[in-house]
Amino acid sequence: MVTHSLASPRSAQWALVGGIAFSAVFVGLIAVLDPWLARFVLPPDEGPFWYYWQLANPTLLTRATAWGMYSLHQVTLWGLIYYAQKNVNRYTPGLHPINLLALALNAGFIIVHLLQTHLWYDGLAQDVSSSSSQYSVVLLLVWVLLMENPRRGLVGGKRAPIAQQVISFARKYHGYVFAWGITYTFWFHPMVSTPGHLIGFFYMFLLLLQSSLFFTRLHINRWWTLVQEVTVLFHGSVVAYIQNAELWPMFAFGFAGIFILTQMHGLGWPRWVKGLLALLYVAGVVWVYAGRGFNKLDEIIRIPVIEYVSVVVLALILLGGLWIAKRLRGPEQV
Repeated sequence: MVTHSLASPRSAQWALVGGIAFSAVFVGLIAVLDPWLARFVLPPDEGPFWYYWQLANPTLLTRATAWGMYSLHQVTLWGLIYYAQKNVNRYTPGLHPINLLALALNAGFIIVHLLQTHLWYDGLAQDVSSSSSQYSVVLLLVWVLLMENPRRGLVGGKRAPIAQQVISFARKYHGYVFAWGITYTFWFHPMVSTPGHLIGFFYMFLLLLQSSLFFTRLHINRWWTLVQEVTVLFHGSVVAYIQNAELWPMFAFGFAGIFILTQMHGLGWPRWVKGLLALLYVAGVVWVYAGRGFNKLDEIIRIPVIEYVSVVVLALILLGGLWIAKRLRGPEQV
């Protein structure tokens, strides 16, 4: 009876709605509980490239709790993905029993992370560079661009000439890469309530929800996956504005540019809709940079250039790795 009810598309829909509601409520809880964190002593702020939210005097225990919980979360999530690939490996409208376990796992670690923050505060940021967290998210976004190339193209709906074996490898193993990027970033930050952190944690919660819905139709629903890609636009813009109000247009128009060049072409929209959105984008750029100065217009291409060049680099790395594996192990085992 339970298995039958899980097979219904409604089970996945309720999991999605419930997961989004849980994410929103939990972000509110982080904000409400934030005053309790005032007892922790943080180091002086050393500027925009300094990650402020870490203890001034960390201990072995504070480090052990952050790295220990991260490692347990990471390995367990990888284990669930491995089990699903070996024992499920088919997409269905509803949930699989393993999805319920994944949902419970990620919800449980979200709660644990809040408790860990209020007991010991520190995340992984104490021991690693803040850029490592950013790069892990960039890798996820670039991997999606590569993986979705056959469906929506890379620029203007035109497909990049990427070998099918590279695409197949990226699709087969993306779950492990994404699970690392999401979990690492999730445990990098303590659960504090700055606007950037709150939006960031909501984004992480959505990604953890997506990682729990593997082998369901919702996992590959183009609208749901687009929401997760586009959310970085809002998160990146808000964080940039808070850190340096001059930088927000680079993130806003950079990620919006990727939407215009790539992401909107996988939605089945007619040409006139895509043309209208492109015109609105151009109008927004002109309006902002008329006051900002057109000599700064190069800002809007920085993020797209980084991501599209990274797609090429990633494709070449994967192609090279597959070639080496083929030489070492034989073509039938790659």
